[in-house]
Amino acid sequence: MHNKAVIVFSGGQDSTTCLIHALPLYDEIHCITFDYGQRHRAEIEVAQQLSKQLGVNVHKVLDTSLLNELAISSLTRDNIPVPSTNSSGEGVPNTFVPGRNILFLTLASIYAYQVRAKTIITGISETECSGYPDCGDEFTKVLNNAVELGMDYKLRIETPLMRLDKAETWALADYHKQLDLIRYQTLTCYNGIKGSGCAECDACHLRAKGLAEFLENKIEVMNRLQFKLEL
Repeated sequence: MHNKAVIVFSGGQDSTTCLIHALPLYDEIHCITFDYGQRHRAEIEVAQQLSKQLGVNVHKVLDTSLLNELAISSLTRDNIPVPSTNSSGEGVPNTFVPGRNILFLTLASIYAYQVRAKTIITGISETECSGYPDCGDEFTKVLNNAVELGMDYKLRIETPLMRLDKAETWALADYHKQLDLIRYQTLTCYNGIKGSGCAECDACHLRAKGLAEFLENKIEVMNRLQFKLEL
């Protein structure tokens, strides 16, 4: 049987690391990038470039602009400033886009049904999720169960980074000999700046902090990664 996977792909550090991790494991990979009118929409072009560079079989960009109309967030509204790391308060940050992962994973599941793929891969992580409620393991499992029941189709939502911190995610990129690609060619920044980004938003802070920890303690972080991959 042809082994297919569908990857929710933004061109950021996490989803690109998931892609390079998946490439040797599947015969056919389909990437889906969502255009929801996001502030950092430069990520769409970055995702297209990366998927082509890495030899992805199929890459689709889906229009989900309805999300922009419904979900109020600093990532969907230009008049709401993206907070700097030191200005974020308690609770869910204003960079949270309500329902984004629910919608993306549901649409990816419908697409997987059509192409008869049994695996969906997403880069969400509960250890480095910026306080977002839709990045936890319980959320993913419940949604996985719901889409299986709703379509009467067996599929698995894989979350390779769920238990990894950002340093370990960098280690995974290095394990696959793609550290430089992830470091310089991905776009994680909420302000749409590739590579190291703006150095002010929460996404850039988490990325830079993880990279610094990995570069300072490579052996220790790699050992932690190996332990988690073997679990």
